[in-house]
Amino acid sequence: MSNISVTLPDGSRQEYPVQTRPLDVAKAIGTRLADAALVAKVNGELWDLTRPLDGDAKLEILTSKNPEALEVYRHSTAHLLALAVLELYPETKLGIGPPTEAGFFYDFKRDTPFTPEDLEKIEAKMWEIQKRDLPYERRMTPKVEGLAKYKAAGEFMKCELIDEKADAIFSEYTLGPTFIDFCRGPHVPSTAKIKAFKLLSTSGAFWKGDEKNHQMQRIYGTAFFTPKDLEEHLKQIEEAKKRDHRKLGAELDLFSIQELAGPGLIFFHPKGGIIRKQLEDWMREEYLKRGYSLVYTPHVMRRDLWKTSGHANFYSDNMFKPMELDDAEYQLKPMNCPGHILIYASGQRSYRDLPVRLGELGTVYRYERSGVMHGLLRVRGFTQDDAHIFCRPDQIEEEIVSCLQFAADTLHTFGFDSYDAELSTWDGGASGKYDGTPDQWKVAEEALRNATSRLGVKVTFAPDEAAFYGPKIDVKLVDAIGRRWQLSTVQFDFTLPRRFDLSYIGEDGHKHQPVMCHRALFGSIERFFGILVEHYAGAFPVWLAPVQAVVMPITDRTQEYARQVTERLSAAGLRVELDDRKEKVNLKIREAQLQKIPYMLVVGDREAADGTVSVRNRRHGDQGVKALDGFLADIGKLVAERTPTE
Repeated sequence: MSNISVTLPDGSRQEYPVQTRPLDVAKAIGTRLADAALVAKVNGELWDLTRPLDGDAKLEILTSKNPEALEVYRHSTAHLLALAVLELYPETKLGIGPPTEAGFFYDFKRDTPFTPEDLEKIEAKMWEIQKRDLPYERRMTPKVEGLAKYKAAGEFMKCELIDEKADAIFSEYTLGPTFIDFCRGPHVPSTAKIKAFKLLSTSGAFWKGDEKNHQMQRIYGTAFFTPKDLEEHLKQIEEAKKRDHRKLGAELDLFSIQELAGPGLIFFHPKGGIIRKQLEDWMREEYLKRGYSLVYTPHVMRRDLWKTSGHANFYSDNMFKPMELDDAEYQLKPMNCPGHILIYASGQRSYRDLPVRLGELGTVYRYERSGVMHGLLRVRGFTQDDAHIFCRPDQIEEEIVSCLQFAADTLHTFGFDSYDAELSTWDGGASGKYDGTPDQWKVAEEALRNATSRLGVKVTFAPDEAAFYGPKIDVKLVDAIGRRWQLSTVQFDFTLPRRFDLSYIGEDGHKHQPVMCHRALFGSIERFFGILVEHYAGAFPVWLAPVQAVVMPITDRTQEYARQVTERLSAAGLRVELDDRKEKVNLKIREAQLQKIPYMLVVGDREAADGTVSVRNRRHGDQGVKALDGFLADIGKLVAERTPTE
């Protein structure tokens, strides 16, 4: 075959010689496109610009205008980081260096810890290498030859990866005359294409994420197409530091993690407990409004239950070890679903009874590795707003639509108006890590797709990321500073009803198997709490604020009136404090501002005589003098309507 046919995105087709590179096609189209090109897409697969085409192809040239190119750009920057580290610290051994949603990282094996000063040197070296305009070149290497080469270089981790992942002939990428890395690629053409990057931090990590393996050092960085985009991202990082829920949690006395009790276990303090109560009360009220029944299940159950559910097999790495009791082995529950299944199965069900919606704010326990725990966002003990819906096959799509609408209402209530969804599917059964038949997976995935389509929810797809028992939809919100958080989950399950032999009596008088939907809308109380802290920077809306108002007498003469105001507010159901310390009012106001209390009510002689309060708002400052009844009406409306701002 002397020529191949290349089809461009506009539908036009051109003939080119075999082994033509995408870059050659870009040059044929125009110099400007060729200069801007970063990577190609060939028949839907990302492809190096310099990798020859070996057959007819649909070709798209990707530039900085294409979001897909950013992942390749960041992966290339990770290789640039690795080369810089090796040039400065040649004794270092390489782990892995993938792109991430926010940037990239690379794991290194080095006895001496990297310091902040080291990061400065490494970043300077990266810029020096960037200016060399070194090409990223792809090489194909026989597995036997590659293993021998990396073994001779002492790169034992690369040998492990090649053993596990490489085909008989695998791809490597060079960067300059000395650097070569086992990598699937693709990459940008050269280091000169990388215009904006920044190294951010270091942390400990374990090789392959397994704490039994070697301790690694991970360097995090980020990269963008332009310095302007990088600067905006760095500003967002600084803002995120100010909003860090761990920092604010301590400053506002909301929660703590106690060393004596153990990592990943959360203690909610009184103020945090009040906020948590608001979350839980709202959710339970919504359960009852939407036709859910409230249930409660034990924290520990026999291991046999988890064998029947499949968790003992598919989820054992995330479960705490069994405990021996008198009659059997027991385990802390990592999920609430088996308990809800037992409740469903406790009596005979008719098709008229379905759907059965069981909801619980149930605490579960999962063995998270020490390296991944993070404040409230990744913990070992947490409470899920968990519900399980048992229904007929003809009802499942409507139930999923209702769950997604419930998720949207939840986000809106708590001040999140921007979100999208990710639909996780299986791998077609190739890995053996999923339960169920292809027909069941097809039905389940179609039901989830149809539900998102009906609600007009923007969806991306995550292949091979489903739960072992079925596909799922993860709703991802966007917070006040533009960060995306995975939150609500809706999961289809055809496996557990079969494993537990669930049934209902159909209209025909025979037994039928129900289908099941799992859903958690907060995700977990702890995680949602942490996201709320960061979204509002600790300044919770009035209805959620642990202290909604503080009353401040100016002098001793007005302390009695201040107590009366406090009692009146408290009797109206408000969370109010009296600050009657013998301190200046300006100091009291400053401290209330630091505690992010929505309203400060200052009372002096005139307010006491007139039955008024001088109102100060944490966000808008002095609001003037108001009648106490008027203030109560205003704040009462904010609380009743759950207004997100004052």
